[in-house]
Amino acid sequence: MTSVLSILHRGTGMILALGALLITWWLVSVAGGPAAYQAAHGFFSAWFGKLLLFIWTLCTFYHLCNGIRHLAWDAGYGFQLSTAYLSGKIVVGVALGLTVLVWLL
Repeated sequence: MTSVLSILHRGTGMILALGALLITWWLVSVAGGPAAYQAAHGFFSAWFGKLLLFIWTLCTFYHLCNGIRHLAWDAGYGFQLSTAYLSGKIVVGVALGLTVLVWLL
């Protein structure tokens, strides 16, 4: 479980970088005028754009929570196998919960 979550942490970091390009596109479209904004808005309003935004939100919260977990490890806490598994489950649960909360609100 710990190695899967570690690989997932690296993967979410790459997805966040790619998602930042999409968010940059959206911000540039705001400055580009109504036609550019309408194109970006149309993309993000479609089901595929919403799916990408949902995945990006989930990756953001997972990467944040797992980063906090790594900070605890850097401080010397949570290295016991049972604690590492528990903290991993908490990270996944909190990331899922925060993502659902953001999308419901």
